[in-house]
Amino acid sequence: MTWEAFVSHALFALVLFLVAWSITRWMIHHTSFIDIPNERSSHASPTPRGGGVSIVTAFLIGLIMIAWIGDRVYLQQQYFVGFVLSAYSIALLSFLDDIHNYRFHIKLLLHCVAIAVVLSAGLVLDQLATPWFGLVSLGVGGYVLTFLWLLGLTNAYNFMDGIDGLAALTAIIAAGFFAYITLHQGSTFVYLVSYTILAGSAGFLYFNRPPAKIFMGDVGSTFLGFTLGCMALIGARYDASHTSFLVMPLLLGHFIFDTVFTMLRRIIAGENPAQAHCSHLYQLLVRGGLSHKKVTLIYAACGTVQGVAAIWMVQIEGSERLFVFVPFLLLYALAAWKITAQAKKLGLMHH
Repeated sequence: MTWEAFVSHALFALVLFLVAWSITRWMIHHTSFIDIPNERSSHASPTPRGGGVSIVTAFLIGLIMIAWIGDRVYLQQQYFVGFVLSAYSIALLSFLDDIHNYRFHIKLLLHCVAIAVVLSAGLVLDQLATPWFGLVSLGVGGYVLTFLWLLGLTNAYNFMDGIDGLAALTAIIAAGFFAYITLHQGSTFVYLVSYTILAGSAGFLYFNRPPAKIFMGDVGSTFLGFTLGCMALIGARYDASHTSFLVMPLLLGHFIFDTVFTMLRRIIAGENPAQAHCSHLYQLLVRGGLSHKKVTLIYAACGTVQGVAAIWMVQIEGSERLFVFVPFLLLYALAAWKITAQAKKLGLMHH
């Protein structure tokens, strides 16, 4: 990258940071959406929510700048339009959810609508490297896998937005590493989109860091999960970088593990996984005595190590990249066992 390009990209990020910062600051004083604490809440006083609107707005402005100020879009129009429409579908539907507080099955239906836009635009993971069979063409299975990936990550990110700063800081770290990796693999579009997410999330985080003055709400958390999931698809198949699809699952490995582990544990315990609860691993750490700041920094450290591992992983050929996940799975499984064991001693598992 030339010095001129670096400066222009830094200014691009600064503009988006200031947009998100300004909107978030305005919403703190003017929004009518207030999160009232209940028995599952991790905060003690009424706090404005819906601040994720600032991240979405910065993203929109960023895409406009990429499409109209840049020399070209860097992505086929069909995929670009599908990506934009689906991202704003999930943002709008989630914003309505923040207002009306829909039931879980209604939320899933709304998520499926946005995913349908992605699939109809042709953004599909149609092949995947596997350890024993090499590069496998997925056919119709690609649509199923894409659907499950986007639905799963959208909800996982939403579930993980429960303490101050966690979702926003994780987005900054994941987007930052994704920008670095895709840039070095020849990307322009995904690299710049990663920049927009990083800058917008940073502007919001300024007011969301512990103790938070505003929460992002579903409009922010589902948007981030959905958009990062779409970027994994675009980076793998439709961007000039052709970055391994496995990069994003690794960058968000701690979020995915926490969600899957918690859901499986609740199902085995005979609990309804769709019912609201406060027994995610990060929530158990907070309820066990750690501050929001400490838990958020622990997850940030995990995300950073995952980012370094992702930089190393893309230098490995083929399906052997999957083995990079093994040490993280073992480490997180051990941590989950210790956290749940401690929570059981403290009587935290059934609240």
